[in-house]
Amino acid sequence: MLALIDEMANSIDYWVTAAYRANQPEIAQDRSPAMVLRQLMRRLARRWQKRFDGLAQNLGAHYATETARRSDAALRSSLKKAGFTVEFKLTKTVNDILQASIAQNVSLIRSIPQQHMHAVEGAVMRSVQAGRDLSSLVTELRERHDVTRDRATLIARQQVNAATATVTRARQQEMGLTEAEWVHSAGGKHPRPEHVKAGRDHLRYDVTKGAYLEGKWIWPGTEINCRCVSRPVIPGVFYSPKGLVHTAYRGKDDELDAAAGRSAARAGKRAA
Repeated sequence: MLALIDEMANSIDYWVTAAYRANQPEIAQDRSPAMVLRQLMRRLARRWQKRFDGLAQNLGAHYATETARRSDAALRSSLKKAGFTVEFKLTKTVNDILQASIAQNVSLIRSIPQQHMHAVEGAVMRSVQAGRDLSSLVTELRERHDVTRDRATLIARQQVNAATATVTRARQQEMGLTEAEWVHSAGGKHPRPEHVKAGRDHLRYDVTKGAYLEGKWIWPGTEINCRCVSRPVIPGVFYSPKGLVHTAYRGKDDELDAAAGRSAARAGKRAA
């Protein structure tokens, strides 16, 4: 998608530059420079909207497929560490989530050229009205290109993260799991303090309800730029701080021993 955005921006730069230069000294007959440039913007908008519309369905489906793959792989890995082997099937619930995700992805992808062209046309019209030179306009167009690229990147990441969280939650509920543990990703430049604390404290939350953070009920990965994930809480299985799985849970004492890193030593003494 970023390659198509770059192609769109380069095309706009070329045609706007050519039209702006041609209309700076004079304009043919009774048409004003603003009218000529506005008509050019409309033609470019139609052209690039068509290109993005053609991409949207396939790319939206790709994001959804990647969501299902990523979600199932992560949950399968957690279950495997606990000694369970699970093969996931495309259930009606998960399929409904993916179809809704595809529809939302398509809508967001289609909105990219709409918003970009609207901003570009505004920049061109302001430039004409203010009598600015071409170099100033080109600078603003390139800044707009960067903004659109950043927005597209955010859309792609956020849609995958949010849909992954929703699919994971559905899978957990289908398996009868009622609790999950918040795992902070530590991958963002500006981590949310409450998310960091939730991960550090191994916060457990109701899978159906979510965790109460930042004044609302949320799930890992559903907030913008949140890369946190969840780990299923399986009865009889708990995790040490090093990520090792311990089974045959017998009470709070065992959990405290594991947290202190002494469970392995205790097991060795019993075996001896």
